[in-house]
Amino acid sequence: MTDLIEELRTPSADLGTGAVSIGMAVSRVDGRDKVTGQARYAAEYPADDLLYGVVVSGTIPKGRIRSIRTDEALAVPGVVEVITHLNRPRIRSFDIFYKDMTAPGGSPFRPLYDEQIVYSGQPVALVVAESFEAARYAARLVAVDYAAEPHATSLTENRGRAYKPSRMKAGFSPPPSPKGHADEMWDRADIKIEGEYYSGVEHHNPMELFASTVIRGADGHLTIYDKTQSSQNSRWYVSHVFGLAKDKVTVRNPYVGGAFGSGLRPQYQLPLAVMAALQLERSVRVVLTRQQMFTFGHRPETLQRVRLAADPDGTLTSIIHEAVAETSRIEDYVEVVVNWSGELYKCEHVRLGYQLVDLDHASPMDMRAPGAAHGVHALEVAMDELSYALKMDPLALRLKNYAEMDPSRGLPYSTKELRACYEQGAARFGWEKRPLEPGTMREGRELIGWGMATGMWDAMQMFARASAVLHADGTLVVSSAATDIGTGTYTAMSIIAADAMGLPLENVRFQLGDSTLPVAPIEGGSSHVATVGSAVQGVCEKLQKKLFKLAQKLPDSPLAKARFADIEFSGGALRVSSQPGVEVALADIMAGSGNQRLEEKYLMLPNMLKQMKYQRSTHSAVFCEVRVDPELGTVRVTRVVSAIAAGRIINAKTARSQIIGGVVWGISQALHEETHCDHRLGRFMNHNLGEYHVSVNADVHDIDVLFVQEDDRIVSRIGAKGVGEIGLVGVSAAICNAIYHATGRRVRSTPITPDKVMAISAPAAAP
Repeated sequence: MTDLIEELRTPSADLGTGAVSIGMAVSRVDGRDKVTGQARYAAEYPADDLLYGVVVSGTIPKGRIRSIRTDEALAVPGVVEVITHLNRPRIRSFDIFYKDMTAPGGSPFRPLYDEQIVYSGQPVALVVAESFEAARYAARLVAVDYAAEPHATSLTENRGRAYKPSRMKAGFSPPPSPKGHADEMWDRADIKIEGEYYSGVEHHNPMELFASTVIRGADGHLTIYDKTQSSQNSRWYVSHVFGLAKDKVTVRNPYVGGAFGSGLRPQYQLPLAVMAALQLERSVRVVLTRQQMFTFGHRPETLQRVRLAADPDGTLTSIIHEAVAETSRIEDYVEVVVNWSGELYKCEHVRLGYQLVDLDHASPMDMRAPGAAHGVHALEVAMDELSYALKMDPLALRLKNYAEMDPSRGLPYSTKELRACYEQGAARFGWEKRPLEPGTMREGRELIGWGMATGMWDAMQMFARASAVLHADGTLVVSSAATDIGTGTYTAMSIIAADAMGLPLENVRFQLGDSTLPVAPIEGGSSHVATVGSAVQGVCEKLQKKLFKLAQKLPDSPLAKARFADIEFSGGALRVSSQPGVEVALADIMAGSGNQRLEEKYLMLPNMLKQMKYQRSTHSAVFCEVRVDPELGTVRVTRVVSAIAAGRIINAKTARSQIIGGVVWGISQALHEETHCDHRLGRFMNHNLGEYHVSVNADVHDIDVLFVQEDDRIVSRIGAKGVGEIGLVGVSAAICNAIYHATGRRVRSTPITPDKVMAISAPAAAP
């Protein structure tokens, strides 16, 4: 019922057609293609004379290959070649040019480069055949002899050799220098808490498997359909690694079946498919298996220690947050884990620390809300613990320490409506009815708990280009090499363009997912709408001005003496906003000026000088109800209210869907999701969707989403911030806090599985 009420609160344009304006609830313009199977994904593009590649995965975590025997595989009918490090094609430069645009410091993994094994599951060969079945069968016949070396894959067992990262990746902000005297203030405080929090490894597991289809033209041109969050990043990578001219490679990704950060970097199926296509001069497709989706990138295992101190009235007097996270032996993958603790609440004494431990795993990589998903979790669980030590309502503690200015740098916020999130979310949830003492609500055999947490994420903007072409028939085509990973980019950009030009949505087409289109950033960090959307609005404004000038030149033009500032575009016409009926139709302008098409281009550059004067963030307040069966150890998240402040909402329908998806993932993070490593083998063991548990329909109950009003013209010219990450941040902490409120016992590691719940089954009084 709450879902229906939320939909009814916002005007709706059904099926993505008709007149629209920013903020309406609009169905996806690409929805019909997806549900009817017309949308093609990376592994679904046909090609003449297509070969199929199957990857052979290594079985040890560290060592070297002594020998590879491929004779049996080559004897299978239909097998064309088995490519290994011994016979791969020549590469321009693995060392200098192998990095992609999102690579962290160090040397990225180089598939089939040499005999060295740096993690379990790395590709050691590619079997290429006329059919997928032949390639898959032959891959089982490739025999690899290894010389294993001692390995280390446990963070907890190796935390003693943690070090500060020296090699950074773009966008990483190391923890700031200590502020005040955090340790001294904590030592002498009467009211203080201390906790260690553990977050296990998570894998992205998008629905679409990673795949690359390389179609080789007669002239040697490569058209590549790749599972990626940036066609231009994959194109750049292929061109530089293989020494191919830019005009010899085109990468396309018009549809992407989920990614969550796993597509920020080109994965190894891409260079393997290109190797085979170049060596065999044929078109080649390589698709990874679900098990192989666990052999690159993951959310890193992380250990955190948080210490908080406060005066009796709840004023924070000390924040100490330290984290140790895993990375690989070859790269220093880094995340912003602890910085949030210096930014979310007022405190004069703060010390933050972040270290890495290099392990024999594949390099971790960004996963939805990287760093914040577990960094904010630890802080928000610690804040809940402090509230009980103070005998203070958890929401009241947060309001007591509410920051009106950025505590870390003293900057004003571009916009901050977190207080409204607290107020509106609490009212919608009924928080005022919550008893302070834990273990006091029960229904039948289930204990009931209410918990809450704050969420925070960066509001980022990159640079982008867009082009727009208005045709004489009233059709508008807007283009940028953006990506839609299922978030609704097609629809959001179409809405922005339709709203700007006063056109019905069915007259607007947005083109994305092609490396030859105007430059766009990688789709990540919740920055795509603020970035590409601003470019779309910018190019439409240039088109508006061109149309206005042409309209003024028409014979007896009613707009001859009008000012552009007084013009609005609506109903397919230019109108004087203060004079109803004074208008010129776009069709008449095009016909009168003799133009069959009008085209404009626009480069959107962030105003960094202005933006750097502000703290730019999205915020949320998450309230949840859990029901715990202490005997069975089961936890049901029966009710969630997520109040979001994320700037101007472009499409209320897909934005709400994004937040719901984030909440579902938060439930999964809190209760289900973890990849287990057998450290004797150095290998992830539950590498399938039968044993890697995620939230399913039965785990998802009442999720209520509300957006507080916010319009941020510092972050973007369209007022938007972004909703991709903020929907996840804080959810797992709210659930953890609700479990404590239900049981009176604290679990400081995620996921909170039934065995952990049963271990705390006896309710206890609050500390």
